[in-house]
Amino acid sequence: MTKVKNIVLGVTASIAIYKACELVRRLKEAGLGVDVVMTAEAEELIKPIVFQALSGRPVFTKMFAQADAWEIEHIALARKADLVLIAPATANIIAKIACGICDDLLTCTACATNAPVLICPAMNENMYANRITQENIKKLKALGYKFVGPDKGRLACGKIGVGCLAEVEEIVRQVKKYI
Repeated sequence: MTKVKNIVLGVTASIAIYKACELVRRLKEAGLGVDVVMTAEAEELIKPIVFQALSGRPVFTKMFAQADAWEIEHIALARKADLVLIAPATANIIAKIACGICDDLLTCTACATNAPVLICPAMNENMYANRITQENIKKLKALGYKFVGPDKGRLACGKIGVGCLAEVEEIVRQVKKYI
């Protein structure tokens, strides 16, 4: 009997958040367990109950949210992960991870894990092309973090440019590759 592989999916506040719903569904169809960690900003765009319904598991949103739980959530999630997937990943979350800033559940989990971390950027093309964002991505790649996308397409501002979340099928393909 083989152990089910577990993905910790970090969801941040990009308009591409709607694709994360499909991503959860597709990962589960592939036989993977999915634990969702949402940033506070992501909760402004979609409610955690949506991811709970799709994943069939509780959604994690805050550090120390379960005061009665013995396990420290970010450490337990980091240990449980066969892969940490951040999709969509904003410029903000990429910068925080690159700088070692651990000020929320997602950044602490990403810092504490020994599992591969796969980051899927989704942001405005100017934010993606920004030299600081590019330096942060370069730094993370040098440290062994993996990236998928972004793709070229219609952005939230209406322009066509690079910054769209990679297609769900491609993200799932890469997840399978790294686990």
